[in-house]
Amino acid sequence: MRWRFILLAACLITSPLALISHAADKRGITEKDLFDFVWVGDPQVSPDGSRVAFVRVSVNDKKLGYDTSLWMVPTDGSDQPHRLTSGNHDSTPRWSPDGKFIAFMRAADKDGKVDPPQLAMLPMSGGEAWIFTDLPKGASGPRWSPDGKTIAFTSSSNPDDLAKQQKKKQKENEAAKPTASPTAKPAAAAKPSASPSKADSDEHESDVLVVTRAVYREDNEGNIDFKHPDHIWSVPAPRTPEEKVEPKQLTSGRFDEGQLLWSRDGKQILFASLHVDEWYYELPKTEIYSVAAAGGEPTKLTTIEMGAQGLALSPDGKQLAFVASADQPVNSYTQPDLWVIDVAPNAKPRNLTAQFDFDIGSGVFGDMDTPRAGGGNPPLWSADGRTILSAFGREGRTVLGRFDAASGAVTEITKGDQAVVRFRASPDTSKLVCVVSTPTRIGDLFVVEPDGNQRQITDLNRDLFAQLNLTQPEEITYQSFDGKKIQAWVQKPPGFDAHKKYPLILNIHGGPHAAYGWIFEHEFQWMAAKGYCVLYPNPRGSTTYGQEFGNVIQYHYPGDDYQDLMRGVDEVLKRGYVDDKKMGVTGGSGGGLLTNWVVTHTQRFAAGVAQRDIASWEHWWYTADFTLFQPSWFRGPPFDQRDDFQARSPITYIKNVKTPMMFVLGENDTRTPPGAGGEEMFRALKFLRVPAVMVKFPGESHELSRSGQPWHRVERLEHIVGWFDKWLTGAAKPEYDVAPDVSKPKPAR
Repeated sequence: MRWRFILLAACLITSPLALISHAADKRGITEKDLFDFVWVGDPQVSPDGSRVAFVRVSVNDKKLGYDTSLWMVPTDGSDQPHRLTSGNHDSTPRWSPDGKFIAFMRAADKDGKVDPPQLAMLPMSGGEAWIFTDLPKGASGPRWSPDGKTIAFTSSSNPDDLAKQQKKKQKENEAAKPTASPTAKPAAAAKPSASPSKADSDEHESDVLVVTRAVYREDNEGNIDFKHPDHIWSVPAPRTPEEKVEPKQLTSGRFDEGQLLWSRDGKQILFASLHVDEWYYELPKTEIYSVAAAGGEPTKLTTIEMGAQGLALSPDGKQLAFVASADQPVNSYTQPDLWVIDVAPNAKPRNLTAQFDFDIGSGVFGDMDTPRAGGGNPPLWSADGRTILSAFGREGRTVLGRFDAASGAVTEITKGDQAVVRFRASPDTSKLVCVVSTPTRIGDLFVVEPDGNQRQITDLNRDLFAQLNLTQPEEITYQSFDGKKIQAWVQKPPGFDAHKKYPLILNIHGGPHAAYGWIFEHEFQWMAAKGYCVLYPNPRGSTTYGQEFGNVIQYHYPGDDYQDLMRGVDEVLKRGYVDDKKMGVTGGSGGGLLTNWVVTHTQRFAAGVAQRDIASWEHWWYTADFTLFQPSWFRGPPFDQRDDFQARSPITYIKNVKTPMMFVLGENDTRTPPGAGGEEMFRALKFLRVPAVMVKFPGESHELSRSGQPWHRVERLEHIVGWFDKWLTGAAKPEYDVAPDVSKPKPAR
């Protein structure tokens, strides 16, 4: 105790000079710090509110993927988080109603590949976890019954899969039997066959894809397997590893089912589906079904004329809350609202937030959301059923609010410049926890008190962030050409001096209906650490500013949003610390489209980097993984609206480009296929002899910057800033030359 007192006294008398020296010891963040980041995913509060189970996500040892494991921390802050499970692919923790067990998903590594996840059980009394399902296609979305005796879940396994699995096991068992005795006569050798046997032919499964639907693939997921829709299953919840249980399939058919919920008496399972084969010809809708927990034919309760997400059952079991956008009339952007509907045949939903002009269930985004096992954010009913908790986006922030279940009146719970990334509560909602992110915090768990005060209970990146000189961005607002107020931020270099001149990077978000804001952005912090000022605005079309602001770009994208971006650049230039000859522009997805639009409409930027971009709307319309069969962004298809498609496509104005361009592309990106974007721009610029380079990432989808392979995410950052270093600061970058000097040794990583 004496030594502790002396140490405390020494800390209290530390001089201001020592504190300044300590701050000076910090370093700028680097691109490779991503390898050491730790994320919090899918927090789940125990039934008694005393503990939080969560998924800890980190980059794996080879830096080629991510590890996920279950951890736990007390809500009173009395102890540090500790690990619960030993697997590297554990996720989706779900507490039993009595708090004695956690059911979760575990995927096993075999021969360098990860098997489909299975249901596993962890006793809170101690001991190792065990897997208790073995379905060919795995399992997902476990839900405990109210009495804790059964777990419902979804799986895409079908009877054919089970039969093949059984046949394979029989063969393995036969192969494992003892061989014949040495005195036995050897079997006659089989004669070679010129063609496969009938048995081999019967077992062959074709990998040829026969496409009959306009939507047949999904970015980051691959081709859709229409032979394996997700169905509802259930299984008794085992209490020991020795207790063998058999899962039971409750539903069947050719349509996906999900968002399952137990009725309060445990006799029924509610779920969502849509029995429409080619749904893209219609506006979004959701069908609500009920099936007996013992099995039987499902009953359709009602059809919701919207795409309902986050179904949540009220405490009395009589109502469902959900988040959805009313899609009539068809807009480019329709603000999501909070709805309730009776659990009854042919019930109609009621909009609680029709007069609330902010985005329910969504908010700002950053590049450091949990890359795996993040979990969802469904609405949460209070124990008395009078209020519903939901996050919402407002003016660059993500706020947690409490909405009156009758009137929709809202009470804000969380405050400040931050983003509530996830939120969950104990069953009686007495203990509320949130994952909170700020511009200098990736995301940690906080207990949120009834008065809104936040008490931190994890600090998973403490050791790393203690080394880093992270800075808060400056929020700025300005008026665009038509008087619209635009919110933006400037991330400045550490040690910023307003009397100096800095290079500027304009960074444009995608969507287009998304929003930057008060959330951690590794990319911006790193660009600033490299000496750049980073301007990131929310131009018209961005969310968190109301329905009119979000939808104003319908049939005008890109267009006036370009003017908003240029006014932002002008606003920063007026402040005197940016060199107008050293400005770059970049953005991904819709931001990549706008980057292409910028360089085809102005030559004020010295370099540009378009990421996962669109060059030709017409080519994109024909090849993207989702359809524009509704008049949301265009009034019709390109063969009826060719002039409009061409007028809004950057490739139409390619001859105007003088800006040196880099194109960052994921080879497996089906959201913005490379052939409709960067590949077109690159080829055209090479013909025009404008400096251009294309950087293609094998195996990466549209998610490259957020959840792609860690090494690829780092290399992406290195290439973006490398291109700006070359053209804005004059750095030597021979790797971007057509014929680099091979006599110089390549720098090591």
